[in-house]
Amino acid sequence: MNEEWNYNQKVAGIGFFGGVIWSLIGYAAYSLHFTEMGPAMAVQPWALPEWKDTYLGHFAGIAVIAFLSVFTAFMYRVFFQKWESIWLGAVYGVSLWVIVFYFLHPLFPGKDPITSMSLTDFVTTICLYVTYGVFIGYSVSYEYKVIQHQQA
Repeated sequence: MNEEWNYNQKVAGIGFFGGVIWSLIGYAAYSLHFTEMGPAMAVQPWALPEWKDTYLGHFAGIAVIAFLSVFTAFMYRVFFQKWESIWLGAVYGVSLWVIVFYFLHPLFPGKDPITSMSLTDFVTTICLYVTYGVFIGYSVSYEYKVIQHQQA
């Protein structure tokens, strides 16, 4: 029981810090004009227009993404924890990208659909999601393997 609780804490930590790290990298990409979509996109459905595009809006978006990332880490744990593969993490990241930019697109007013994204936006965001997926996937799978090794 204690090992299971410890493992769940590690998965939550991986998700939270993965969200913070990759959102900060996304903010850097936004600041350097690699993409027109910063972390503030996460608060667009709820934020007032005056502050959502400022640094405060981006840091609020980073916080929202960090907490949502805990959920995505647990989803990876439930479905894929047994396979330690970089490719599975990359596919998971692409799947998250498709969910956010295709299925959840109506939640983000004023954002262009996938078909009208610039090539720079497309490449930058998909690379961020792939590396995020690899980070979450490999970290969760590694922790699972460590727990399995300790129990053996």
